[in-house]
Amino acid sequence: MSALRGLVDLAAARVGGKALVANDEFFAPKSNLLKAGPAVSIKGKFTDRGNWMDGWESRRKRGPGHDWCIVRLGIPGVIRALTVDTSHFTGNYPESCSVDGAVIRGKPTPARVAAAGDWKEVLPRSPLQGHTANEFTVSRGDTRFTHVRLNIFPDGGVARLRIWGEARPDWSRLVASKKPLDLVAAVNGGAPLDSSDEFYGRPINLIMPDRPANMDDGWETRRRRGPGHDWTILKLGHAGVIERVELDTTHFKGNYPESASIDGSAVLPEAGEWREILPRTKLFPNKAHKFKAPSGGTPVRYVRLNMFPDGGIARLRLFGRPA
Repeated sequence: MSALRGLVDLAAARVGGKALVANDEFFAPKSNLLKAGPAVSIKGKFTDRGNWMDGWESRRKRGPGHDWCIVRLGIPGVIRALTVDTSHFTGNYPESCSVDGAVIRGKPTPARVAAAGDWKEVLPRSPLQGHTANEFTVSRGDTRFTHVRLNIFPDGGVARLRIWGEARPDWSRLVASKKPLDLVAAVNGGAPLDSSDEFYGRPINLIMPDRPANMDDGWETRRRRGPGHDWTILKLGHAGVIERVELDTTHFKGNYPESASIDGSAVLPEAGEWREILPRTKLFPNKAHKFKAPSGGTPVRYVRLNMFPDGGIARLRLFGRPA
């Protein structure tokens, strides 16, 4: 996971990613590719077409060619790594795969997307292993993509597709809207960089859109048995002045932090001094807390969320003005 620090799954359904079109989804639908969480297997569960599979699975190919699926990224961005997960596909996984990327403007029909011709290679054809989270690093410089095409050779099943990258939202459009912006939101380019502990839940959940679904949909640490407190460092999508803070402990009732604080820095955290944005403030269980941030008008690019001494927080929102 260290190689994925600072990266976000640009294709995840929870950030708006969508599997638009596939040439074949006979055994299992393409939408499963982008679901949150690991794929599951339910022994003895069947559909009228065969064994139920938690993934995308095409029929056995009896002629030339290969199968493919096109995904619209929920967050346009630069792709740095890929996970092609074949969990629970053992005798029916593809022999190999490749991935292409494209910039497709607007929201054309699936048929028009499938006919788009300006695809660029992101991952060359590479071998796959069955029942494995096959991980690949990619090198496309700073090329920004809005869509990807997963090609599988010749056919078979893939449980999950993760497109790890750096968000490149259209900030000119966001700023022009003149609405308060959540500067740390994943859809606006925010990303977690480091944390003291993520035993029960990852910090990326803090900056996901929508309300938390359950206690698993947040950042939660183990019970601290020594001195100190837990923390996570996040990069804002754009440097800005933070004016309002929301800390949501929804679903955390017996395991919420006693209190929390937020610090900010304009430069890389390891090189800069942290400056207080929100002083240590008492928290309550299962509640969306809202605070004004006495930031003094100084822009920051990185924030450190501290919780005392440990526990779980579902969402963090940092509303302000881009610098």
